[in-house]
Amino acid sequence: MATQQQGGASSAKRKPVFTKVDQLKPGTSGHTLTVKVLKSDTTVYKGRAAVAAGQLRPTRIAECLIGDETGTIVFTARNEQVDTMKPGTTVILRNAKIDMFKGSMRLAVDKWGRIEATELADFTVKEDNNLSLIEYELVNVATE
Repeated sequence: MATQQQGGASSAKRKPVFTKVDQLKPGTSGHTLTVKVLKSDTTVYKGRAAVAAGQLRPTRIAECLIGDETGTIVFTARNEQVDTMKPGTTVILRNAKIDMFKGSMRLAVDKWGRIEATELADFTVKEDNNLSLIEYELVNVATE
């Protein structure tokens, strides 16, 4: 079976499947989304001792409200990610995962994922469907 290459791409990477915000579920990962950053609030700015270097490395964490045409969710940006997640920016989140924080979903990208600024998307964010406002309860299922 012959493999067909598109646009001169030499790698055999599979094309990512883009997820919409309203498809996100607790405990899931590996999401690729194109979203607009609506707002970004730096919540934590603390010094952390970097043992190897013997110096203090500040840790920055920002909670960003992001969304697409299906809804919004809170994204937790860390360190360099905070600089990319500026309000009005359109970004592609690769290999994003859902973290649970106080019973609600937060989207995050760890060291295995990537955030890329991209050209402005032409969709209008559906702001009245914030998935981070839905509270989930952890239910332990008893096994017999």
